[in-house]
Amino acid sequence: MKTPRTSPLGMMLSLVVMSGTWVIPTPSFADASAPSAAAAHATPDDYFHTGAGARYLVRAQTALDVEPQRDGITVVLGSGGNITVLSGPDGKFMVDAGISPSKAKLQVALNQLGPTPVKYVVNTHWHWDHTDGDAWLHAAGATIVAQRNTFKHLTQTTHVNEWNWTFSPVPVGARPTLLVDDKKTFDFDGTRIEVENLGAGHTDGDLWVYFVKADTLVLGDTFWNGHFPYIDNEEGGNIDSAIKWANSAIDRTTNKTIVVPGHGPVGTRADLIAFRDMLVAVRNNVRALKQQGKSLDEIIAAKPAAAFDAKWGDFVIKQDHFVKLVYAGL
Repeated sequence: MKTPRTSPLGMMLSLVVMSGTWVIPTPSFADASAPSAAAAHATPDDYFHTGAGARYLVRAQTALDVEPQRDGITVVLGSGGNITVLSGPDGKFMVDAGISPSKAKLQVALNQLGPTPVKYVVNTHWHWDHTDGDAWLHAAGATIVAQRNTFKHLTQTTHVNEWNWTFSPVPVGARPTLLVDDKKTFDFDGTRIEVENLGAGHTDGDLWVYFVKADTLVLGDTFWNGHFPYIDNEEGGNIDSAIKWANSAIDRTTNKTIVVPGHGPVGTRADLIAFRDMLVAVRNNVRALKQQGKSLDEIIAAKPAAAFDAKWGDFVIKQDHFVKLVYAGL
């Protein structure tokens, strides 16, 4: 049985508030034979119970971090992936929508930035932690912007083996309506905003967003600051494409550029270079072992990312998982 994609607030994966805590109920199934006590209480091993989604839901219980940058740019952390907001007289221009359990907190944060409404929300890619807020933001009047492949993933059933989860199409009201193939520019709130796809990267539908006046580059999950990244090999991403995006972002930035990652603290060009160097080193280590005929298990046992684990391995993607993702993309 495939579990449909839905907001954590609805349908098959319903989240309920109990004593202020978001709980994912474990489904029960009628069966002729009674399961063992251990089996009956086992936690499902999937995105929302043991994976990254579970971690984001726990984080969403706490306060959002609202970090003003410059020239009307604010970064909000704590609602799934990082959210960037440009606020001004024309309205608000958002990059990524966060997750719906944070809706009330995010509404407060947005209202504190000014009275104007959200006019645009750019999805940097299709993953739930960046798009789950699309529905309520669209209902509030925002136009949802996405790369064409992101639209495809959001409007069809997608099973992610790495997450042991099947996502069904999002409701019509949550779907992007302004699609980008390669590049689109906006003139908004007194600045030029450049939205661009460079081909496959973290997924097959990534977008970066550059706010010219603020010299701020928002990279979505093509940049994880201080963390091993997830690479969606199943939906068009791979390690070489991730490195290509990092190199392009380095070329686009200067030491004065604010660089906003999909996960982790707001960074700089130096952080981006460190991220790229880590990707290249681990890729080269894994590729060398693979060319020697080593199996995946043998490569994981060789710890080709060990030199980076202390700095990069403390978030949702651990060292061995990252090596597996790199291997799958070579």
